[in-house]
Amino acid sequence: MASVRLRDLTKSFDAATIIKGVSLEIAHGEFVALVGPSGSGKSTLLRMIAGLEAVSGGTIEIDGRVVNDVPPKHRDIAMVFQNYALYPHMTVAQNLAFALKMRKMDKAEIAKRVADTAAALNLTPLLDRYPRQLSGGQRQRVATGRAIVRDPQVFLFDEPLSNLDAALRVQVRAELRQLHRRLGVTSIYVTHDQVEAMTMADTIVVLRDGRIEQVGAPLALYDRPDNVFVATFIGSPAMNLIAGIYRERTLVTADGSSMPAAPSATVAAGVPLTIGVRPEHIEIVDGDDGIAARLIALEPTGAETLIMAEMAGVVVTVLTKERVADKPGDCVRLRPILGKQLYFDADGQRIAA
Repeated sequence: MASVRLRDLTKSFDAATIIKGVSLEIAHGEFVALVGPSGSGKSTLLRMIAGLEAVSGGTIEIDGRVVNDVPPKHRDIAMVFQNYALYPHMTVAQNLAFALKMRKMDKAEIAKRVADTAAALNLTPLLDRYPRQLSGGQRQRVATGRAIVRDPQVFLFDEPLSNLDAALRVQVRAELRQLHRRLGVTSIYVTHDQVEAMTMADTIVVLRDGRIEQVGAPLALYDRPDNVFVATFIGSPAMNLIAGIYRERTLVTADGSSMPAAPSATVAAGVPLTIGVRPEHIEIVDGDDGIAARLIALEPTGAETLIMAEMAGVVVTVLTKERVADKPGDCVRLRPILGKQLYFDADGQRIAA
């Protein structure tokens, strides 16, 4: 396994700059997820590391070696693509062995590696089948096996689960994470699904418009986002944002509602302030406590109920484990938990605790 270091990396296509000065260090054996909205540059960044896109500026180092001008086949990386990229005329065994044959590896060593990889991915009964005879999950495992069998220093994954249905994605992402724990190979994983990133990665890199917004452990980004963008991108359902003017431990919203606010840092009275609160940190309360709200929609899922309500002039999302008897149109009282609120300034930056 190897470390990966990006220094002031840029990528331009004609007049458009897609990657804008990205610097990042990925440690030996680390599993890193690149997330961000469409057009944020995550797939372009992965392809640059793979050598499939030329570098416009900056450097890429793999295990301490600058690889800007090194061809993909000499970077000692293996990539798993979204569409699996299997050879349809080859069996599973032949797909797994193909890259090794191209290296002129000894036949006995090829057979051993293919057998070991197939056993690790539960592919042994499928070795004589063709891709057309496999399910989506099985094809994904074969594509992963083609990367593993090469014994690379770095694995690159480009949205490998996006073609699977929801239930299968949950199963396969658990298998991939378990595989990473067993192999310990440095892995860089691109996904548009932040739930995938939260459940699989050691570290998440949030990209927007070709720049890094924040890097950190999944729960650190969830609990302490640096700005409004990260706060709303990480977490499903997204964090609620309620804007207003700060006045002595109170946020006064545009509709005149008042909410308790207690930022740790000093905030001057009369300045704009935004409260961020996760859906699970808003309670339904009885009596006159809390803030008046009108229910818009309820989505019971069994273990939880997802509620949309209009409160303080904005639509908020509430996630509760309680069974809710109220119906859309009913009025309730909601109380954001004061100690769980985050605060953002007029520029959208989190006010440090």
